[in-house]
Amino acid sequence: MAGSRTQVREFSGPLVHIHRKLTPLFFALLISQRLMTASATYEQDRDAVEKLAQASQNIRSELAKAVIGQTEVIDQLIIALFSGGHCLLTGAPGLAKTLLVSSIADVFSLQFSRIQFTPDLMPTDIVGTEILQETEGGGRALKFVKGPVFANILLADEINRTPPKTQAALLEAMQEHQVTAAGVRYELDEPFFVLATQNPIEMDGTYPLPEAQLDRFMFNVLVDYLSEDDEVKVITKTTAKDDYELNTLFSAEEVRSFHDIVRKVPVAEEVARYAVRVATLSRPGGPETPDFINQWVSWGAGLRAGQYLILGGKARALLAGRAHVTEDDVRALAGPVLRHRILLNYRAEADGVTVEDVIKKLLEVVK
Repeated sequence: MAGSRTQVREFSGPLVHIHRKLTPLFFALLISQRLMTASATYEQDRDAVEKLAQASQNIRSELAKAVIGQTEVIDQLIIALFSGGHCLLTGAPGLAKTLLVSSIADVFSLQFSRIQFTPDLMPTDIVGTEILQETEGGGRALKFVKGPVFANILLADEINRTPPKTQAALLEAMQEHQVTAAGVRYELDEPFFVLATQNPIEMDGTYPLPEAQLDRFMFNVLVDYLSEDDEVKVITKTTAKDDYELNTLFSAEEVRSFHDIVRKVPVAEEVARYAVRVATLSRPGGPETPDFINQWVSWGAGLRAGQYLILGGKARALLAGRAHVTEDDVRALAGPVLRHRILLNYRAEADGVTVEDVIKKLLEVVK
């Protein structure tokens, strides 16, 4: 034992001596490597920010080949996509909602999938199902066949036409970006967006979305009728031969990098507090809640509203060429963020008050 200890001391002495000599060089190399890594990351982030600043105009130019008008709708969809949020598109039939979503998928070079929701649609029609197949050895085994939810952009067309059981099949996919079938979890490819459409004027035979699923959507985008000049352009264009081709601008990897860049945008505390107050004062029964909220609103916006106001504000700031979020960004996104999170009561309906009226009045009150 004494001999072994002596050998340890004999060998440890030179090792310690060599270690002391190499320590400054080691740390110099380590710091240099970290600086190089930070420099490379900074260059990547700067390139991504520059691409984001030019993205809005480039995307509008490409989508203008297929879709006429709807500038505000396109801007809100772009903000949601760069933020990594899902969108609910509400509008009458024939307003190019499906064409707009499929065109966005082409511009972003993302895998596109469309589901036409019907009353007889089952959850397995969305998620996928297991089928029995013969193996090479002559036996049989179950194999999972992926459903249309395994895509980058999923268009849920007329989502309010299918029963709640099938609507709920999207909940896990939207929130966790995964699906579970027969006890096995399957990860969805990133990025993953759900763009759902619903018809607000024909409510017979429909199933309104539950509040838990509505809250998963970042924006509720209103698709309204076009102006007379734009309708003339649409009629002229759609009754002639299609001669346009959309160019791919961004890959899926670039979209994922955009998500990281958006979350790095700094937010001042007063801006974050303003977004929180907008959401908080929409809830009835609070100590500072305005009287019109207590009179007209039965349920206000939750915590996700403030999160999406700030996250969307970050993307809007970068698209505008700014590196910080302002109160104007929050106000500009209050409509699409709050309109499906504020529930009006019967008094508001009797007074002819809409959600848009409540949001407008709320922004006037919150300072």
